[in-house]
Amino acid sequence: MQNPSAPQILLASSSRYRQGLLDRFLNDYESLSPAVEETAEEAEEPAALATRLARKKAEAVSSTHREALVIGADQLAVLENRVLGKPGDHQKAVEQLLAASGKALSFLTAVCVLDPVSRRRYEHTDITTVRFRRFDRRLADDYLHHDKPYDCAGSFKIEGAGFVLFESVTTDDPTALIGLPMIWLAGKLKELGYLLP
Repeated sequence: MQNPSAPQILLASSSRYRQGLLDRFLNDYESLSPAVEETAEEAEEPAALATRLARKKAEAVSSTHREALVIGADQLAVLENRVLGKPGDHQKAVEQLLAASGKALSFLTAVCVLDPVSRRRYEHTDITTVRFRRFDRRLADDYLHHDKPYDCAGSFKIEGAGFVLFESVTTDDPTALIGLPMIWLAGKLKELGYLLP
């Protein structure tokens, strides 16, 4: 499926979720972890932050691998215009889930592709809306003990049992919620000659 004559593909991420998505259709790429500060600038809107971080990650890897196609990505979970980070532990995850109970979260998944042939940058942001059903701490605890999504923004895994928390998911690309908008990315790679027809 991959064009063997195309330049090397590098994923500017150490995320196992993003790697798992690329593994579905790419058999030859490498992941490199970019050293990028992920704090927001003053008064920076979440969508602008996600776009900037995806770009910075791609540029950080591209700066030392100029002949490779580099894919950078970032995802933010936004609740009432407040960005939720990765919880890191059970208590913070419980707090995130209870704050989301009965509400809608927007997931902004930004991707930046730096093409070494054209020297152009291509960017895209997917917006997925997850509406949570109302639930209590017991369900939140039970779910978290099951999936342990402590490294996931929003404190759930759609590819796990996270659906028990949802009323609905509205998206143009279900893979975006996992970490990369693969419909857009596959189309862009094909357009640039990286995927065989």
